[in-house]
Amino acid sequence: MKIIDWYILKRFLVTFLFTLLILIPIAIAIDVSEKVDNFLEHPNLGLEEILNDYYLNFIIYYTNTFMPLALFIAVILFTSKLSNNTEIIAITNAKVSFTRFLYPYFIGATLITLVSLGMNHYVVPKSSKVRKAFEKKYISNTKQKNELKYISDFSLQLTDSTYIFIRSFNTETNSGYDFTSETYDGLELKSKLFADNLRYNTKDSTFALTRWRKRLIFENRDSIFSGNKIDTVFNFTPRDLIYKSAFAQEMPTNELVKFIDLSKKRGVKNLNAYLVELYKRTSLPIASYILTIIAVALAFRKRRGGTGVNLAIGVGIMFLYVFFMKIGEVLGSVAGVNSLNYVWIPNIMFGSLAIYLYFNARK
Repeated sequence: MKIIDWYILKRFLVTFLFTLLILIPIAIAIDVSEKVDNFLEHPNLGLEEILNDYYLNFIIYYTNTFMPLALFIAVILFTSKLSNNTEIIAITNAKVSFTRFLYPYFIGATLITLVSLGMNHYVVPKSSKVRKAFEKKYISNTKQKNELKYISDFSLQLTDSTYIFIRSFNTETNSGYDFTSETYDGLELKSKLFADNLRYNTKDSTFALTRWRKRLIFENRDSIFSGNKIDTVFNFTPRDLIYKSAFAQEMPTNELVKFIDLSKKRGVKNLNAYLVELYKRTSLPIASYILTIIAVALAFRKRRGGTGVNLAIGVGIMFLYVFFMKIGEVLGSVAGVNSLNYVWIPNIMFGSLAIYLYFNARK
């Protein structure tokens, strides 16, 4: 790399870190103002627990979230400054093409993308698990807690031949009622197990069934057995009953992929919320390249109004990107659609804009 490349790369990364250090404290200040009442409602909640369990993981989450925005703003600010100081004119007079000028920017974007990919796929999910556990305990309202606490009218395919049905289940007490397990041979029902109540034992991963009845179906007769209580094992846990996108955010990518594959085998029909979470962990970091090209192309040429105009245009573009990203996530979570297409729509749209601005800046 040449001296000018090191100069641009260093200033680019310093501006990026400076932008992050501005955005994170603002986010913390807003969050503290919103949640201070929740903290005060729990007199036994100490400052150390708030800082270590909540705000440390809050910083990790929002640092990763703000990376594309910080990158975009940093590139616009730094490149506009180069343009206003006529440094870009000196660089182009030295017969450096726009494509070559992008070289140090792409090195910087690559470094940020690699960090963001690692955080998205592994660091942030583990961090989110601790943060969400804190939120559930001290911040979540009664409605949110009940949505995760009570599961009703749930069905699940455990294997190719075994299905279960549960009328109601409480995930806090790990107990439920009206349980049914059916086993088939092709389309023919072979056995059916009923229980008025069931309870999951976390110590040995068994289910205790009370007031149970089992019916074995043969060709010419049926056999029925019953009892007051029996302990048995099923290929599921209470966590499998809760299909909420929030849990996808707590799983590292390897666990999330296994969970999606297992859920497909169990016959869960709509896993799009999980697929959206999986796909956006890659699409958002890759957007760093797209946003870098757009930002450099906007700020490459000196314009009337200087940095302020470039920054205003850039913030508007970033707002549109986030807007379409959120729309894509919502639409991608709908059953029956291709989640991958919806998650990548913002990158495709703004990638086209980046290509247009790139060729326009080369002129």
